[in-house]
Amino acid sequence: MSKSISAHELSKLSGTSAWPTVVASTRCFKFEEEGRAIAGSVWRDHMEIEAWGPQLAGLGKPIIVYCLHGHNVSQLAVARLRSLGIDARHLEGGIDAYEEIGGLVLKQRGPDVPLLLPHATQWISRERPKIDRIAFPWLVRRFIDPMAIFHFVEAEWVVDIGEELGAIPFDVDGVAYSHHGENGEFCSVDTLLDVFGINDPALRHLARIVRGADTGQLDLAPQSAGLLALSLGLSSIEDDDLAQLEKGMVIYDALFAWCRHATHETHNWPSGKAES
Repeated sequence: MSKSISAHELSKLSGTSAWPTVVASTRCFKFEEEGRAIAGSVWRDHMEIEAWGPQLAGLGKPIIVYCLHGHNVSQLAVARLRSLGIDARHLEGGIDAYEEIGGLVLKQRGPDVPLLLPHATQWISRERPKIDRIAFPWLVRRFIDPMAIFHFVEAEWVVDIGEELGAIPFDVDGVAYSHHGENGEFCSVDTLLDVFGINDPALRHLARIVRGADTGQLDLAPQSAGLLALSLGLSSIEDDDLAQLEKGMVIYDALFAWCRHATHETHNWPSGKAES
């Protein structure tokens, strides 16, 4: 089994359900000095592997460890993880190599989301999510905090319950992560991308589709009407909000893959008739 993964190999998995558990293992003060992180990664102390290694291994995904340059710190962490029988590899060239090949790196954080993510963030919004309230958690889990926890409650209690739980409210009036624009025409997904400084073209394309479906601007993108139909259909057959979120993750995985790889692909039905 290889002890390393290349930046190109890891980047291909970004934004998909196949994304491994990616862990920054730079020393804490170095991580804070650098002020950047691979999107969708968390930080753990490389000297406390016996504490967090088995816990992260329990997620059922391989662990990829990175440091700044892919040298001794990440390789030390991987050696210790593998000695515990954990599937772990280090990122060749570290975050420097990942950023150099165009991998998505976060260089700023939004309100209430720390640079270091030693614990899962919690988020809260209105019950019965449809479009933006499914797309937003997808974006958080795929690119901000892969371990994020989400809660859905009655609209009038979102902020109050959020304060009790220590959860970040989203997609309600008067909070940092919500609609913006003169008439609220930009949705919460747009806001999340803006505050985290994410300008990836495929994600911006996806956000435009979501915005069109979520705000009734169906002319923004040809795919907005289809997303609206799928979202309302899913809501009509799934009563449990968290179960709906898990099923909706697949929709946005597919939509992001299309935005990233398949926008120019066409499909025609072959007749199957034998040539004369």
